[in-house]
Amino acid sequence: MANTKSVTDTAERKKLKRAARKKAAPKAKRTTPRGSNKKKVRKLTRGQSKR
Repeated sequence: MANTKSVTDTAERKKLKRAARKKAAPKAKRTTPRGSNKKKVRKLTRGQSKR
């Protein structure tokens, strides 16, 4: 995306960002499912009370 740090006017900045987003190449499809790197919850603690 274009560097818009130097633009102070928010409306102008928004315009520039949108234009840059339209020009940018589309992102590739995901190869792995979303959240695949998330820590998996173990089912061991089901029988134990928390407190």
